Amino acid sequence: MMTRMTTSEKDVERALRLMVERHGGVCLKWVCPSFAGVPDRIVLMPGGRIIFVEVKRPKGGKVGKLQEWWAERLTTLGFEHYFIWNKEDVERLEKAL
Repeated sequence: MMTRMTTSEKDVERALRLMVERHGGVCLKWVCPSFAGVPDRIVLMPGGRIIFVEVKRPKGGKVGKLQEWWAERLTTLGFEHYFIWNKEDVERLEKAL
């Protein structure tokens, strides 16, 4: 089982991608050069559901002020936004699907 202490951010991103794909979705890496702090991933699910995900380093990953701002902005616009640190967080998102 993954924990904050034993996994890397890459492991968590992989678990997220595989979970999304199992549910018929696509997990895209999002790079937006003009806007700092945007979430790492855009999850596109069947039925037009769009979820923004910021994957943090399991050990020592911190949420920055711009990342907090984007999370609030996106949820205010009606989008789902999750911060994911570990496999348990991926499972929490999976339950929300």
